[in-house]
Amino acid sequence: MLWFFIVLVAYMLGSVPMGVILTKIFGYGDLRRVGSGNIGATNVMRVGGLRIAGLVWILDMIKAMLAVWLGMYFGGVVAGAWCGLGAIVGHCFPVWLRFHGGKGVSCMFGIMLAMNPVIFVVCGIEWLIVALGSGKSSAGALVVFGLLPILGFVMNMGVGWAFLAMSALCVWRHRDNILRLVRGQESSIQWRWRK
Repeated sequence: MLWFFIVLVAYMLGSVPMGVILTKIFGYGDLRRVGSGNIGATNVMRVGGLRIAGLVWILDMIKAMLAVWLGMYFGGVVAGAWCGLGAIVGHCFPVWLRFHGGKGVSCMFGIMLAMNPVIFVVCGIEWLIVALGSGKSSAGALVVFGLLPILGFVMNMGVGWAFLAMSALCVWRHRDNILRLVRGQESSIQWRWRK
């Protein structure tokens, strides 16, 4: 019963749509109706620039970190990992937005930072190398999705299974990006400080 409750709280934390909230505060309208329609930091950067996108990324990480710390407080590292999964599910399927949310990358990095800063650094460097080298944010994210479960199983079997579930969900949420990458139609990162 306790596990159900803390994972539910983690889901609710993940459901807070930081991108939608901040773009409205800064006067860019409803994020779901501009750019790609996605609520994540990448679409925020398209409509509001790097400064606001960075803030959204940080806040999405923080909500995931809070979820992990909640799980770790009540049930240790494995519970923290599964609460992290709950936060990603909330981010991807937020109750406040009729279950139409983001793709989970920023939350995933928050989970890594809360659970193991070394994994965060390794995956962050990998993402930067691939994303900057290819110009495709999604390409860097996809490599992270493959690497994360391996690093999770090195930590702990329970953590590994949670990380595998996170990666599988995020791959599925990126299925359109994968098709565009295969076809050579994926849009490149546009680095702008402000719109």
